[in-house]
Amino acid sequence: MEQSEHEVLIAGTGPVGLIAALAFADAGFRTALVGPKASASDGRTTAIMEPAVRHLESLGMGPFLEEHGEPLKTMRIVDATSRLVRSPTVTFRAAEIDLPAFGLNIANSELNAALETAAVARPNVARHEALVERWHPREDRVAARLANGSELVARLVVAADGRSSPARIAAGIEVDARPTGQTAIVLTFSHTRPHSGISTEFHTESGPVTQVPLGGGRSSLVWVVKSQDASELLALDRTALATRVERRMRSMLGRVTVETDPQAYPLSTSQPRRYADRRIALIGEAAHVFPPIGAQGLNLGIRDVESLVAVASRHRADPGASAALSDYEIRRRPDVAMRANAVNLLNRSLLSDLLPAQLARSTVFEALRAFSPMRAFFMHEGMRPGNGLRSMFSFKTKDRRAGDRT
Repeated sequence: MEQSEHEVLIAGTGPVGLIAALAFADAGFRTALVGPKASASDGRTTAIMEPAVRHLESLGMGPFLEEHGEPLKTMRIVDATSRLVRSPTVTFRAAEIDLPAFGLNIANSELNAALETAAVARPNVARHEALVERWHPREDRVAARLANGSELVARLVVAADGRSSPARIAAGIEVDARPTGQTAIVLTFSHTRPHSGISTEFHTESGPVTQVPLGGGRSSLVWVVKSQDASELLALDRTALATRVERRMRSMLGRVTVETDPQAYPLSTSQPRRYADRRIALIGEAAHVFPPIGAQGLNLGIRDVESLVAVASRHRADPGASAALSDYEIRRRPDVAMRANAVNLLNRSLLSDLLPAQLARSTVFEALRAFSPMRAFFMHEGMRPGNGLRSMFSFKTKDRRAGDRT
């Protein structure tokens, strides 16, 4: 059987896989991109934070993002529980950290289509619209047998093939996964009052209900409910669902009209025991899955891509060598572990009826509300790991210099 040889093979055509294809191609690697055509039926949107926006701009996606992305100027957390101890509302403004916006919100279907078009246009990306039927990791390369009968080989495989990742299974990487008992209901709605670039995350006893601005007087909604309650919402017609959405959001955006049929996504958490092995490196949901809190998912996946491309570029002679994979593991584990633990802890605190959990949440949120340096630290750190400490050091340095001048 004839084999097609590449330096890098990317399995998966979601946004993280497509971004990886662009990044590896632009770094000069002969790249194969394998998977079905990017989905046009994904009803979700993604909040792309400012560092990730800059990375996408470096890949030539700037004009598209400028045209289709809606700026996120303010992010607000509201305790909408009915528990004994409730947390204060906390508002994060991008202007507080000298940014015009935290990032951009964009429809996944539009983003996927644009990334697919850009990837296919790269001369050193070989596009294969087929699934991998069988993986064969070897000492010096990995072979992939496609469903259409062709076979590809590469020194490095990038597993961007989702939370059930066949490539991860082929690498023999075990994963700690468990369902949360929650389901995310996703939809788009229009409203009579302007959103003014504000995203609001309502915390409820079943999980967060997050409204994120879109263009044209619209917003996206991710409504996390207990899984046993999801069928009731999905059975409502759009008029009845709009009434429920408006009530849940306390009519803050006026009259609501649901524009898309809701889609349901069961939630789970997942962390692999390793992030790479046997010439296969994990990115995106193959590497980390947690509830949709704080706009971490795709942004974390983009940092996976940045790290892996940087590591592969340093080990260009053999980007899938064990030394390269160890380097990638060292780079990604702290960031992923910190984000996953923080999101999972916050989600569990929402579901807990225990008074100590309520008191702890309230104490943290009151500190964020009242203490602007702490709020700035969390905003910087939420954008990119390490930025919070750098911003505090920069602030102290400026403060000392100002004191010296006086």
